[in-house]
This record gives sequence, structure tokens and C-alpha cells, in this order.
Amino acid sequence: MSEQGARRGQEDDWWRQLYGEDGGEGREGAGGGGAAGDAAQAGAAPAAGAPTGAGPADVGPAEASDTLDERVASVLRTVGPPGWGDRPPPQPTPAGAPDRAAPAGDAPPDETPPRAAPAPPDETPPRPEPARPAPPADETSTPGPVPPGEPPARRVPSPPPPPSEPIPLKATGPGARPREVARSAPPPAPAVTYIGDRPPTYEAEPAALPAADPAALDELVPDTALEGAQYGSLTLRAASQRGDSARYRGDVRRDALLTARFGAGRHALILVAVATGRPAVEGAHRAARDACGWIGSAVGRSYTQLAEDIRADRRGDLKAGLQRLTDRSYGKLRARALERGGPPEQYTAALRCLLLPADPDCRTRVFFGVGAGGLFRLRDGAWTDLEPVATDHGTPAPIPATDAPARPGPGLPHGPGTAEYPARPEPFLFHPAFARPGDALLLCSAGLADPLRQEPAFAAHLADRWSTPEPPGLVPFLATAQLRAKGHAKDRTAVAVWEA
Repeated sequence: MSEQGARRGQEDDWWRQLYGEDGGEGREGAGGGGAAGDAAQAGAAPAAGAPTGAGPADVGPAEASDTLDERVASVLRTVGPPGWGDRPPPQPTPAGAPDRAAPAGDAPPDETPPRAAPAPPDETPPRPEPARPAPPADETSTPGPVPPGEPPARRVPSPPPPPSEPIPLKATGPGARPREVARSAPPPAPAVTYIGDRPPTYEAEPAALPAADPAALDELVPDTALEGAQYGSLTLRAASQRGDSARYRGDVRRDALLTARFGAGRHALILVAVATGRPAVEGAHRAARDACGWIGSAVGRSYTQLAEDIRADRRGDLKAGLQRLTDRSYGKLRARALERGGPPEQYTAALRCLLLPADPDCRTRVFFGVGAGGLFRLRDGAWTDLEPVATDHGTPAPIPATDAPARPGPGLPHGPGTAEYPARPEPFLFHPAFARPGDALLLCSAGLADPLRQEPAFAAHLADRWSTPEPPGLVPFLATAQLRAKGHAKDRTAVAVWEA
């Protein structure tokens, strides 16, 4: 027997049980129906298409039903995830609800139950299929239905789309405002490199090096010297460089610079010496260096007494003692000239010095020296020329006898050879100055003093640069000191002291 024939027999059994044909329950229902039941027994013919023939009275619905719902559930159980297609548990019948399986004889005698379209007893509404996620937007084809009994094909995920470029966000923090201000700000003004209607004749940068002696390489002088220090309430800046003329011709720098500290702590004394040799004289740079070295040695041997005189403001003793030290140094210069076989008046140099106590409670600054140069004070943005008036027009003195001892100054060394050479050929200069907070004291050679006195724009530029609340660094100080002016091409040396 074919499978289709077996299913047909199962359907016939179900219809017979429903209508009570050849079954005990059907006959009872028909007899208990009153007149309607008798009429049905007496003359009612079987409906067209109704199954005929007797069957066993205990035949019921087959356990294996073959309905559309069962087929759908079977497909879902096969191709769906676990749990799909399972029958839900039987729902309890609410109280008072009529039982669909109750026999027709239980109905009231005056009512005939309407004959409705039968439904299979095991009919279960299909379980709604859970929503599946929508396919990606880039999928253009939808897979077809999966045949029963075959596993569903796996969907290969499409590669993720390339990351989009980040959206530029406008910065709102404090870091963005300076950039906007910088864009809108005008370009900085070019640095001032010279004063006047046109630049000087010579180039600003060095062109030629001085000639060197293989046997005296220790006498070479660098193009530029730079120095700085800070003690107590003072800040020191010093710079010395070749002039434009010497840089072009390859001449050696004739300006010499010496900065030295003697002692330590509050009792220390700082000496700054600037010397300039005579122009167009062979060995002028040696004379300037010797003048600085000899005055430095003399001050270093007497720094304790000198520092005490400065703190006690004993100006008379200071002037007498420093003048004697200066005379001794110039006497040695004349003696060195005689040793070299040259005229003493050529082997000499202009010498200008500053004594600076390191004691923060002492603001007295002492200047002394001989020859050309400058001493200025910068206060409240204005320059004041402090060059003292020469009162001692020194003339070469006769060489004293060897048995006539020299009269020493107060607190200064003395002994044989102290005044064995003539005194300096030019007037001795001495000037003590009291510094106020914010002042700047400038000691310089003639190469810087001349344009500072003769060029108002030059003096105004230096005053503007050096009137800042904080002292400049070494490089800014040098850049300001080498400001050029037409007609001023000498070597330059500048020593500035700022008071805190």
C-alpha cells in the first residue's frame, strides 16, 4: 500500500469519528437528539461524498496526523534553530467554556448544535517565526528557500566598509586662540642692525682672520668675548668684539676684557677691567692685555682692604690707593716697552675699571681708570654721562732713587719696585656711584662711548633694549651692544651692571 493510500485511510477514520458513523458515540448522539434525531435515522440519506460502510466502533483518530500545520512544523524543526516547530503545551480550558468535544446529546433539547466546519483535533496555530536581522545594506541578492532536509547555507559576512575620514572639529580650548591671533597678527618688525640712513661701509660679519705666528699661538685673540655673572643684588653682562674695520682688514682685536672675582661670600670683590691699545701700533693688543693683567694682580693682592674701604665709604683712601695701583701698572707697561726696544709712549693702553662688592647690603660701585672711554648710568629709560672731570693731570715723574722708599697708600702693598717707573701719562679718573634698584651702570671703551654720545638714535635704541624689568641674557646683550652706526667702526667693549 502506498503512503498516499495510508494517509487517505487516516482521514476517513477521522471523519467517521466526527460524525459518529458506525460508532457507539454517534448512535447515542443521534438517538438522544429528539425529533431531529429520529428524522435523521428514518429518512436522512448520507450526504454526498460522505463515507459509507461500517467500521469498528472503537476506531478513533490516528496518532500520526498529516496536516498542513504538521508539515510546516516538521520543516521548521528540520531547518530552523533548536526549538522551532515544537508544539506548545496544551492551554487550560477556562471555566464555563463549552467543551468542543462534548457529545451532541448534552445540548439543550430545544437547541440543535450548529454544524460547523470541522477542524483536526490536534490543530495548533503555527508559531510565529522570530524576526531575523535585516541583511546588510551592501547585499544585493537574497538567498532562495532551503530545500527540506538540507542545512541552510552560511552567509559570508561582507568586509566592513573603509573607515570614513574624521570630521575636523573646531578647537575651542585655550590652545586654539593663540594660533588664531598669530594668523591675524602682523609679521614681526625686522631686527634693527644699524642706525642711520644707510648701512655702514663694511659688512657686519667677520671677513678675514688675523695673521698668526707659529711660535706665539698663545697670543691669538678671539673675535668676540662674552661674560656674565650674578652676585647678590647685581647682574653682570660683558661683551667685547672686533670692529667692522678690523674684521674687514683682518686686524687683531685691540680691546681687552678681564672679569675676576677675589674672595668668597659677602666679602668677595669683583673686578672688571677694559683696556684699549693704541691704533696702528704693533703689539697694541699685548699692551691692552698686559694692562688688564697687571691691574688685576694688584687689586687681587689688596682686595680685602679695598672691599672694607668700599663698605665703609672711605673715598679718600680708595682714590689714593687705586691711583697708586694704576701708576704701578703703567710703569710696568713703560718698562715692557723698553725691554722690547720700542718707544714707551706707544706701548700703552687706555684702562677703565669697576670694583663691585658682592655684599648685597653694599650698593657702592667704584670706577677708576685712565684714558678714553665712557661711564654711563641708565635710570628710568634715560642715559646719564658719569664721566668724571679730570683733576689730576699726571705728568711723567722722574724715576726716584732706589734708596728712597715709596710712600704706600692706605691698605695697599708697598716695597721695592713699587714706584720705580714713571706714573701714567694721562689724568687719573675716579668716581664712586651709589646704585638704586632698577639702575644699570655701563662701562665701555671708546668704540661704544663715541656713538652713544654722538648718535641720539643709537642711545635711544640701547636704552629701550636695556630698560626691561629683567636683565637681558648674554646673547641678547651682545646683539644690542653690536648695533652698528656709520662712521663708528672701532672695536667695542661693553660692561653693564643691573641692580635688582
